[in-house]
Amino acid sequence: MATDPAHDLAHLDRVWLNAQAIADRQANLRVLMAASYLHDLVNLPKNDPDRHLASRHSADQAAPILRDLGFAPAEIEATQHAIAAHSFSAQIPPETPEARILRDADRLDALGAVGIARTFAVAGALGRALYDPSDPFAEHRPLDDLQFSIDHWRVKLLALPEDMLTERGRTLAQERTGRMLRFLEEFAGEIGAIVPTGWTPERNGA
Repeated sequence: MATDPAHDLAHLDRVWLNAQAIADRQANLRVLMAASYLHDLVNLPKNDPDRHLASRHSADQAAPILRDLGFAPAEIEATQHAIAAHSFSAQIPPETPEARILRDADRLDALGAVGIARTFAVAGALGRALYDPSDPFAEHRPLDDLQFSIDHWRVKLLALPEDMLTERGRTLAQERTGRMLRFLEEFAGEIGAIVPTGWTPERNGA
């Protein structure tokens, strides 16, 4: 089980809360709850070359746990698919309501106030700088989220609302991204910078 601050037991609780907020009548809540709590059984660091395989490994390791809990074969298969398909790096298309909901629920946890906290927790764990002092918002250099934590917002996080698969997930993601943009304005002011227009989804054509 993952123990880093961005993927600890509290993360699993939050994903389940997000999933319940997104779920509609089509979703099997038993499968969805199991997938929420087992989706990070194998969690590799963001800089691990095999990170894209973590969700598949998690799905494999979930099967015996689900059997011990009395899940039927069809429920186990559905839970495994949701787990395998939730990962950004795995590139597995979610084909069921539970898989689409879990993917949105997990990505929601990377946004908003919790997302801000997670960004900097991961940066600290990996030894990354918060930002590039000479060019905080990459106006005159390529974005590099392997070195600078704030760059990851532009590379991935601020675009997540448009990548949501459920209507409710998209709405919640837009709300949380708004909180991040307000923080970014405050952050920029405190380091003597201005957030470029391209960093805001509305101005970036999103």
